[in-house]
Amino acid sequence: MSKRLPSGPFVRAVVLAFGGLIVSSSAAHAEQTVWDACEDAGRKAVKAGRYADAEKLLKQAVAEAEGFGPADTRLAISLNNLAGLYATQGKYDEAEPLHKRALAIREQALGADHPDVANSLNNLAALYHAQRKYDQAEPLFKRALAIREQARGADHPDVANSLNNLAALYRAQGKYDQAEPLYKRALAILEKALGADHPDVASSLNNLAVLYHTQRKYDQAEPLYQRALAIREKALGADHPDVATSLNNLAALYRAQRKPLQAEPLYKRALAIREKAQGADLADAAASLHNLADAYSAQGKYDQAEPLYKQALALREKALGADHPDVASTLNNLAVLYYTQGRYDEVEPLLKRALAIREKALGADHPEVANSLNNQAALYRAQGKYDQAEPLLKRALAIREQALGANHPDVATLLDNYATLLEKMNRQPEAEKLRQRADKIRVAQP
Repeated sequence: MSKRLPSGPFVRAVVLAFGGLIVSSSAAHAEQTVWDACEDAGRKAVKAGRYADAEKLLKQAVAEAEGFGPADTRLAISLNNLAGLYATQGKYDEAEPLHKRALAIREQALGADHPDVANSLNNLAALYHAQRKYDQAEPLFKRALAIREQARGADHPDVANSLNNLAALYRAQGKYDQAEPLYKRALAILEKALGADHPDVASSLNNLAVLYHTQRKYDQAEPLYQRALAIREKALGADHPDVATSLNNLAALYRAQRKPLQAEPLYKRALAIREKAQGADLADAAASLHNLADAYSAQGKYDQAEPLYKQALALREKALGADHPDVASTLNNLAVLYYTQGRYDEVEPLLKRALAIREKALGADHPEVANSLNNQAALYRAQGKYDQAEPLLKRALAIREQALGANHPDVATLLDNYATLLEKMNRQPEAEKLRQRADKIRVAQP
């Protein structure tokens, strides 16, 4: 999830439910077997957030499917579902070979142009997208789209799903002009095929709204978020988890516009829905706690924000594991809270842990790693430890330039942060050069 970062030394991790990628699955065979039972129970465990139970069940399903033969499509289904579980937990290295094997089985058993091959291509691409391996994801998404257009027809909902996924990839790279027509075409397909009030139309509206939100086109995003919310409330009921997602996103929009009083009740309602839901997803509940804490923190209500961050952290560690990137996000924001209050001794261990998680889970050159480096440098700068701050900012700047391009707005933000540090170190000529470069980047933005 790529989001333009705010100005200032510290970077918060904001949780927006983009609903960006649609991961595909295949229907199970009708005959009830041990394999069927393991698959059904495993999927239910995943939905309930019981990932340890789910892993055991889905591994058993894979073992059962191995007995059907190496080219049986049921084995591809089980490999796909186990890979999906690992991806949810941020265990990308474990997920990738499973998705690749599932793809190979389907290509051999069904042929290269079968819709189930498109599903596997889509899921492997989604895995690469999650790791920001965009160059590897794009050709897979495009091939999946081509297969679906040929097999299903240009106006089929599966084509809309592929369009959505390719658009999400372009949005993540800041290629907004390429993303927008794909999102619009996906929305038109779904409205024609399913009707204007279908929940899938709400998801498509949400995705187009996120694109505008990311571009700070708030006036265009708001009515789309509101229409998506209305559809979900009518079609699914006021207490459905997807309603909570819409409430979360509309609240995030208001927060981005510095309207915390409008955001807070929406975050509260989203949290209440997720806590009330039967078999509630702990990760979703944690996201709501995290977001409500952000809203309180933005209003200076630190005593109310802190316990919510701590609850969110505990839930994420339980649901996702201690080394998941979402755990790092909550650690980061709790650290920001302490930093704002001048509680520097409590900040550093949280930032160091967040950085370690991100480096391990996402790779040393990921933009979220740059965010952690930036925040740790801000702490050292506030403490007067300038010599410790500078190498962190240098590394963060190099990461952002490589990942986002030398003229990205987030690079400008980091240039300003580095210039501020240099000014503290009485290196004004160097600082002035960085500020001039940051200004040029901003002037060039649309």
